[in-house]
Amino acid sequence: MEFYSTRDRASRVSFRDAIFSGLASDGGLYHPVGEPSLAALFRGLAPDAPFVNMASEVIAALLPRTFNADAARRICERAFSFTPELRTITPQLRLLELYHGPSCAFKDFGASFLAAAMEYLLQEDQERAVILTATSGDTGSAVARAFHNRPGIDVVILYPSGRVSPLQERQLTTVGGNVVALEVSGSFDDCQRMVKEAFIDRSLNEQVRLTSANSINVGRLLPQALYYIYAFSRLHADVASEIVFCVPSGNFGNLTAGILAWRWGLPVTGFIAATNANDVVPEYLRSGEFTPRPSVQTLANAMDVGNPSNFERMLEVFGADVKLMRAMVGGEVVTDDLILDAIRRYHRDHGVFVDPHTAAGLVAAERYLEGEGAGDATVVTLATAHPAKFVESVERATGVRPELPDRLARVMELPKQAIPIEPTTAALRDYLLSR
Repeated sequence: MEFYSTRDRASRVSFRDAIFSGLASDGGLYHPVGEPSLAALFRGLAPDAPFVNMASEVIAALLPRTFNADAARRICERAFSFTPELRTITPQLRLLELYHGPSCAFKDFGASFLAAAMEYLLQEDQERAVILTATSGDTGSAVARAFHNRPGIDVVILYPSGRVSPLQERQLTTVGGNVVALEVSGSFDDCQRMVKEAFIDRSLNEQVRLTSANSINVGRLLPQALYYIYAFSRLHADVASEIVFCVPSGNFGNLTAGILAWRWGLPVTGFIAATNANDVVPEYLRSGEFTPRPSVQTLANAMDVGNPSNFERMLEVFGADVKLMRAMVGGEVVTDDLILDAIRRYHRDHGVFVDPHTAAGLVAAERYLEGEGAGDATVVTLATAHPAKFVESVERATGVRPELPDRLARVMELPKQAIPIEPTTAALRDYLLSR
């Protein structure tokens, strides 16, 4: 599999070059050339196969020029000491729990694979790389844990001051070692803009070898497709109905990964993009107009994105045809009040805690199932973060404080280590060159 820039289809780079560049030199995102046909592989997956076995098989099929079967296996074993878990809420509603990794968020899957793949490839040439990443909450902690003490790699994480939860901030500011957190006096959109502008600064990149671990990096995006495939492998033998995935969406990398799996042959009926008040993609699906705007702060802070980067890849998949996108992707907007209500109801009625992002997904899934076209479809809602990462919202909704896993409780006892920085590319450039 090769990759091209979404702004220059004539360009071609290898997987290795794509992940170490992060962003194409023209500012575009790397996107797969062609669409491998893996439908037979997907349908042949054993429903009881361990996640790491399935992941190794799929990665070897996707990237044979970069990783042979043995290398794919070693990388996946290094990356995935954790697995998704599928929970039944009702016969038509499932939760795909993606928070059993080290940072307790779905982004552990992409970040851990990217870290293991980079480590494997860097061992071949003894080079050093700087991971430059913006976070609205969960990306930073996942990247920090995945890359901590990896040889040949330094990590710089930008996060918006006061716009991540206290636990999220502790997770990304207490790692130390080769991981540095920059506290930006601005929004996540500012952080994301600073990172993008740094990547297209040729002078800076001649002095510092930059790459990203955001979902703009295709090396983080591809492994996120694996849990969609895993969920299908667990369901298709027992569920005769159509399968729809409901995805809490902020930067839209998670949804894009699922769409890629579909294009490779995963037999799913469609996707639901659940957003909070930051609804630029649902608005595009309604009106055909994409209008980025400043992000609005909500309870589901990791979805507070007013200009989602991966929308550019979504346009690429559907040929910028809104009618084609609408046929496969629905958009639902969920308010803070409905998020709190869902957290309360699912704890009361089903005995499960859910975080605000997952709650938004569940509300969107309910709307779909109540609609005329749902029939007997099975909706799989992605549970993107451990509820204890958002203990204030969960306790406010349920009156019960979810217990912190040990790996989260430990970080709350550590001192914060962050460097304040203005929301300008010049400030970021000065920091990177002064390291």
